[in-house]
Amino acid sequence: MSEAESAKDHAEQTITMNKVVNFHYRLAEVGEDGERGDWREESHGGSPLAYLHGFHNVVVGLEKALEGKKVGDAIEITLQPDDAYGDRRPNSTQRVPIKHLQFPGRVKKILPGMPANVETNQGKRSVVILKVGKFNADVDFNHPLAGKVLYYEVQVEEIRDASAEEIAHGHVHGEGGHQH
Repeated sequence: MSEAESAKDHAEQTITMNKVVNFHYRLAEVGEDGERGDWREESHGGSPLAYLHGFHNVVVGLEKALEGKKVGDAIEITLQPDDAYGDRRPNSTQRVPIKHLQFPGRVKKILPGMPANVETNQGKRSVVILKVGKFNADVDFNHPLAGKVLYYEVQVEEIRDASAEEIAHGHVHGEGGHQH
């Protein structure tokens, strides 16, 4: 196969099960009035996000919308909570010893509203601090975007076949993915 045929074959790949997809995105919340708010997250200016398609490594509505897309395709999509981070669960607060909380970067003082991680029997979970005591903190296990209507703009940058190891583990390894 010539380089031109190889490049054409690479460009013709579509997003299907067991493909690793690199994409840039911007994310905003949609208010109750239907208006899009300020951008909460975006990957432009950094590395694209990489995920293994078909393994729910991105929100389900986004994964469905990307099915069958090609490199260079762009989508804009508004997702209801069911297709994003789900509805807020009212009984998802718990008291956790502060020593079990992990914060991104150094934290001098733990304050309500701060994001943190905690190791559980189901693996690492993201939490939001609700109330802080001397030894314990009350945390909310709901995802910060649970119950929210979300608007995404996505640009597909690269598609490749996943390795056997990535498929076995159910996620991307290497650049932009999971590292051991």
